[in-house]
Amino acid sequence: MPNSSVWQRRPHWLPTVAAIAGIALTAAAGNWQLERAHEKQRLQQAYERGAADAPVALSAAPVEAESLLFRRVEATGAFVPQAAVLLDNKVVAGVAGYHVIMPLRVAGSQKYVLVNRGWVAAGADRNRLPDVKTPRGSVTVVGVAMRPGRFLELSGEQPTGPVWQNLTIERYRRRMQLDIQPVVIEQHNDLGDGLARSWSRHDFGVARHYGYAVQWFSLCGLMAFLYVFFHAKRARSEKDHENSAPSGRG
Repeated sequence: MPNSSVWQRRPHWLPTVAAIAGIALTAAAGNWQLERAHEKQRLQQAYERGAADAPVALSAAPVEAESLLFRRVEATGAFVPQAAVLLDNKVVAGVAGYHVIMPLRVAGSQKYVLVNRGWVAAGADRNRLPDVKTPRGSVTVVGVAMRPGRFLELSGEQPTGPVWQNLTIERYRRRMQLDIQPVVIEQHNDLGDGLARSWSRHDFGVARHYGYAVQWFSLCGLMAFLYVFFHAKRARSEKDHENSAPSGRG
């Protein structure tokens, strides 16, 4: 039979090599997902600790983003409304709107820090931008230092107006030509501006990575089980065949 001859010609070591490769790859993928979960867990813990600590005063002195990330900070200065950006596609309670991103000029300096002041509804006419009430003079902003997340853009077109789809520190710095700190303050205190600041608890995706790890390790275990099962089955079949073969004695 053709199928039997093909099976006979197949190297006996090939299934073993394929099984070892598959088991090694899926185990490595599972371990990588576990490492990512542990990394995200550390970030989650840092965020929770930072949100509970006393705020760190943010001055005009240059800072490293990593030293402030997820920590409570406060900055005193004056808002610059003409350099504001409306970050689009922000939905609150089913209503579309914007996050108001505005630079705060740090008191007594030419240094700025971006502040996510909160959410404002877009309104029925998207061609009319919402009026944002901005306090005048010196204010103190208290919040959590964040860094805009990474994103994927299908177009390299740069924003030309105040409405942006995505925000990065580098993009804002190039566009506005302002000397800004490398973090964005997610404002938590109320300055009587009517903006909504019901920030949701940040999810770093720890559970998702653990879920992926379980899937990879399950696949790894399945491969190992199937290899052992079919190897034992084949060995049993060969033994039965040997036992049933004629002894060759006349």
